[in-house]
Amino acid sequence: QLHLVESGGGLVQSGGSLRLSCVASGKSLRHYVVGWFRQAPGKEREGVAFKGGFDNSEYYTDSVKDRITISRDNAKNTVSLQMNYLKPEDTAVYFCAPAVKRILLIDAEDYDNWGQGTQVTVSP
Repeated sequence: QLHLVESGGGLVQSGGSLRLSCVASGKSLRHYVVGWFRQAPGKEREGVAFKGGFDNSEYYTDSVKDRITISRDNAKNTVSLQMNYLKPEDTAVYFCAPAVKRILLIDAEDYDNWGQGTQVTVSP
């Protein structure tokens, strides 16, 4: 059974940076599509960044393009999210999850085995 744990969240000022990590155990993430999602209070979970499995493709939602980079380290069974130039509207709980199918999809319903999330708070 694949188990994911997110870490790296915290409180940062606007314009600051954070690096989130998603460490997997139980199975290798190597060939999975992995997505990072976030959920702010009162809002639906939204996809932020996605990393393909076999083809290593990437997709970013428009609101984070040029500020966030997703990367994979197969040796550490980890998918990371480098977030720069953070804004208050980036405040949310951030989750990672592998896709159910081995194609890059961006809806939360296409992902399973969610981690517990890590809180990111950006102050003005």
